[in-house]
Amino acid sequence: MQRKEFLKKATIQNASKLKVGIVASRFNDDITDELLEGARAVCRQWGVQEKNLHIVRVYGSFEIPSAAQRLIRRKKLDALVALGCIVKGETRHDEYLANATTQGLMRVQLDEAVPVGLGVLTTNTLAQARARSRGAHNHGAQAARAALEAAMN
Repeated sequence: MQRKEFLKKATIQNASKLKVGIVASRFNDDITDELLEGARAVCRQWGVQEKNLHIVRVYGSFEIPSAAQRLIRRKKLDALVALGCIVKGETRHDEYLANATTQGLMRVQLDEAVPVGLGVLTTNTLAQARARSRGAHNHGAQAARAALEAAMN
């Protein structure tokens, strides 16, 4: 299935009764701010009420899983969106961060029985991250759609 066809199949539903959390890292904030705006736009499009949208900013992607779990428990969320940006460097640091973050988020998702939309970019360059954080390719928006759709089913 082609990307455009896949995205068209996600129909907008009425999520006005859902409590949704977004945890976004501040590291590479020129990227993560765009991911956050994409996720917020999808939440508005799906009818999530502003009072039911809870946003937490953390330093980096490594801190997202623990903040996500605390937010889910405190606010009794129905869905969560995780947003970050990990860019490859000169060492394998990015691999360790990406692995720890994704495994942590999977654990949170399973332990809390709350869907987590994964919008943590793992790219080779900042240019790739910018391309995935803007316009029709905004992975923050895609992660929000994934979390909302899972919560509605």
